[in-house]
Amino acid sequence: MPRTPPFDLSTLILVSLALLFAAVAYWKDPGLPWVGARTGLSLLWFVLPRLIPALILAGMLQVVIPQETVARYFGRQSGFTAILMATVAGMLTPGGPMVSVPLLVVLANSGMALGPLVAYMTSWSLFGMQRIIAWEAPLMGWHFVFARVVPSLSFPVIAGLLVKLYYHE
Repeated sequence: MPRTPPFDLSTLILVSLALLFAAVAYWKDPGLPWVGARTGLSLLWFVLPRLIPALILAGMLQVVIPQETVARYFGRQSGFTAILMATVAGMLTPGGPMVSVPLLVVLANSGMALGPLVAYMTSWSLFGMQRIIAWEAPLMGWHFVFARVVPSLSFPVIAGLLVKLYYHE
């Protein structure tokens, strides 16, 4: 896996925004930055026990999944079938971003082309079964789920094909 510097552009933007909002909070009330910091740290303690195993799982998947297999079925020479399989895999991947994003990194590092990667992430974002079953159907009803899902079924495939067509790796 390629090493990245610990402070890339996204990190610098996040740190800048945190400092800006801390200054705004201080301006409103000098005690508010500490309340915000405590709230953020409590969120960290909630996320950390889930994030560590997810990252270890991603590392294990990278050493267990043969790179040749990923490259053969989902590599740069793959076509429409790879985009369809990635779309279905995105629909079926359980869990939140702590599961899907590390898995996506593993697949990218194993040779998966950008088109199937985009199809996978778009599909996971739009059609995550855990979200549909746990939240959308119980709260909004199945009629809403079908009205939202059916018109957007082609989006991950279209996104993957557009990337394959216009972005040459």
